[in-house]
Amino acid sequence: MSIQLKTNRLLIKLISLSDLEKIHELHSLPGTDRFNTLGIPENLNQTESIIKDWIKKNNNGQNKNFTFKVELIGSKTFIGLISLNLGKPKFKIGEVWYKFHSDFWNKGYATESLKKILEFAFCDLDLHRIEAGCAVENIGSIRTLEKVGMTREGRKRKVLPLKDGWSDNFEYAILSTDLKSTTHNII
Repeated sequence: MSIQLKTNRLLIKLISLSDLEKIHELHSLPGTDRFNTLGIPENLNQTESIIKDWIKKNNNGQNKNFTFKVELIGSKTFIGLISLNLGKPKFKIGEVWYKFHSDFWNKGYATESLKKILEFAFCDLDLHRIEAGCAVENIGSIRTLEKVGMTREGRKRKVLPLKDGWSDNFEYAILSTDLKSTTHNII
């Protein structure tokens, strides 16, 4: 399967094994690991095992999981990952997550990527609802989710096993009807 999404500044395409070293570096950064439940991998083989699973899910023909790398268009510099995982077809729900290299924080790349993934989810995949969660202290992710129009719907207590201990998680969602009412802001 080959899916490629573009924005003015970014190229978003499915990961491949050739991205292993860049993904390993991303997963190994303490700053990007702070709010992530995956943890820092012990070695390159551990990262390889994780991304092989993602690649397998990307290519299993069921179109239920999409893990993308995000690159700058001009330089093809790898800056992060963004993923859309679909639930049961009847419910037309997906969940997004993303992780960006700390060198590229506060430049709008996560927001731009997420907007494009929402467009793909609602317009191409005809989903009804997209959900996301983030640790309550992850201010950057909270801002990103809210900038794209996602609504904070709830809070789960002590559900995320982070390095610093158990964290509460904010739950966010956006509906396809929200996208249509704010198309000028999303697309």
